[in-house]
Amino acid sequence: MTASHDLQAACATPPLSFERHHLAIGEAPPDWRGLGGHWLGASPEALPLHLLAPTGAVYDAWASKAIPNALRAHGPVRYCTDGHWLHGWVEMDDSVLGLEVAAYQAYTALFQVLALCACPHLLRLWNYFSGVNRETQGLERYRQFNMGRQQAFVEAQRSVFDGAPAACALGTQDGPLRVYFLAGRQAPEAIENPRQVSAYHYPVSYGPSAPTFSRAALVDAGGGRRALFISGTASIVGHVSMHLGDVRLQTKESLANMQAVREAAAARTGVGLRADEMIYTLYLRHANDLALVRQVFEHEVGTDSRAAREAIYLLADICRSDLLIEIEAHGFQSTEATP
Repeated sequence: MTASHDLQAACATPPLSFERHHLAIGEAPPDWRGLGGHWLGASPEALPLHLLAPTGAVYDAWASKAIPNALRAHGPVRYCTDGHWLHGWVEMDDSVLGLEVAAYQAYTALFQVLALCACPHLLRLWNYFSGVNRETQGLERYRQFNMGRQQAFVEAQRSVFDGAPAACALGTQDGPLRVYFLAGRQAPEAIENPRQVSAYHYPVSYGPSAPTFSRAALVDAGGGRRALFISGTASIVGHVSMHLGDVRLQTKESLANMQAVREAAAARTGVGLRADEMIYTLYLRHANDLALVRQVFEHEVGTDSRAAREAIYLLADICRSDLLIEIEAHGFQSTEATP
């Protein structure tokens, strides 16, 4: 093997991987020495979101084949990196700071970490905070969050428009602002939904600062694979909420939007992901909608599919008070089209 081949092998990106661990009540947590993740359900470390299904606890974990460094800290940020991928989280007490300031400080600290590491590019963000639709100081808290987030993006000279990472923002039952993030060495390719106005171009009627995220992101995941991260997706066409009060139709519209995003990604790459090949998280505003949402979702992906088996359902507030459900997903695909 030549020296150039040695260098190429040494610099090859280790494949990014994901595992969703389903644990029964009382079952010991997995011995997972990866990049980190987050707990949901019956765990003292879990986010304050009620896990509607399955029962027990779930741990969503990210890793790669490279041996990661130990957990590190930088201000309020905790993170782990192997030099190719980085996963971390930051927590801020917005009850003292106010949500706009807390979001600004959380993202400013996050960007400081990325500037110090070999993984400067945000791929995916998960934002959780309480009282998403509650109004304080004359403005809905989700809109306050958007203002603080966007200010941090601008000051860090990060794109708030085309090229923004995939993301979601959900309302917890209580607790502080918590932001989880995944970053890498290469910038993602942003994907938009032709059925929707890009979130960062929403009219000012939705708040002083538009949401800062793309509908999806395509990422070189290493090992001859791509990852497709689909942001939190709801029953919105153009920029208007659809099927008010009807959770069945809102679920179907959300899934239609996800299909449009998958098709847009396939048009870029020549390789598509089927609905049943992805891993889903479904957020419901009302617990008693679970059976109906599950029926519609499993009809779409197949009752016996991996997507149906792996899906989790959480009780959460959605970014708009008239939305009853939000769905996010991700999946991995080979970079070579099958004949």
